[in-house]
Amino acid sequence: MNLGRGVSAAASLVGRQLPDEALKLARRLGGGASLEHAVRGRTVMITGASSGIGRAAALRVGAAGATVLLVARSVDKLEQTRAEIERRGGVGHVAPCDLSDIPAVERMAADTLERHGRVDLLVNNAGRSIRRSVALSYDRFHDFERTMALNYFGPLRLILALLPQMRERGRGHIVNVSTIGVQASPPRFSAYIASKAALDAFSRCAAPELVDDGVTITTVYMPLVRTPMIEPTSAYRSLPALSPEQAAEMIAEALVHRPKQIGTALGNLGQLAYAANPRSVDAVLATAYRLFPDSAAARGPSGEERGTRDQVGAVGRAFGNLLRGIHW
Repeated sequence: MNLGRGVSAAASLVGRQLPDEALKLARRLGGGASLEHAVRGRTVMITGASSGIGRAAALRVGAAGATVLLVARSVDKLEQTRAEIERRGGVGHVAPCDLSDIPAVERMAADTLERHGRVDLLVNNAGRSIRRSVALSYDRFHDFERTMALNYFGPLRLILALLPQMRERGRGHIVNVSTIGVQASPPRFSAYIASKAALDAFSRCAAPELVDDGVTITTVYMPLVRTPMIEPTSAYRSLPALSPEQAAEMIAEALVHRPKQIGTALGNLGQLAYAANPRSVDAVLATAYRLFPDSAAARGPSGEERGTRDQVGAVGRAFGNLLRGIHW
């Protein structure tokens, strides 16, 4: 019983999923900044706006007075988001685009600038996640190509298309929705995290070049969020996750305060731990690799690799609750 209480206490202190409250408070001590002040009267483009995090963020930004440009593949779902924004008194416009299709991204960006004149704030939220161990990826090079296409090349092409007008006007802000996995390096996500890390590296290198032009970049290291993207992995049903609305709060924080990065306390700790003692972190992650099996989808029709069930055991659930928000 005492051990159970100890694990619960550790989970509440170390494994918080919500944004690091200390850093959040520090950002807010500077004044009465609000989302309304940050976005009212401005044009905000949000990718992946048809569902999940992107939809929640679009609704929030629209309610705060922005003109929201909604980007995703599904026109019907985008229209539903636009209708909800307008029902709440906001302004939304649909800009359908497959972000893995670079010529389509170029056309969409050019059409947007012609129609709206500018994009003040860009939220690169759309993404694809693949959870598959390296042992099951030897003949699946296309997994790595697909994640790079949508998670790196798509947002990169969009940034390059919209950045010149931001620099010319002397202001602009880009929010890249990354993953806690870039900080924590969990197993089975090599394709997904590599693609997110690529955009992270580009942003860190480009940011100093933009300082004198008034353009800033924020990376949001998003923890696990209960969206359609994680539904195929049944193991996540027993693990804690943010709601899309809580995730949208992290994006709103980025739009208001424009920090270099926003993450969770656990993600930030993981990043520091790996820098200080990477071998010890590898040992912890190897434990996670053993506790959480490949999904049935990853194993393929035979389901012969690494067990036959997706569900994690009691030890795995305890591990996942202790290290909340990490994708296992």
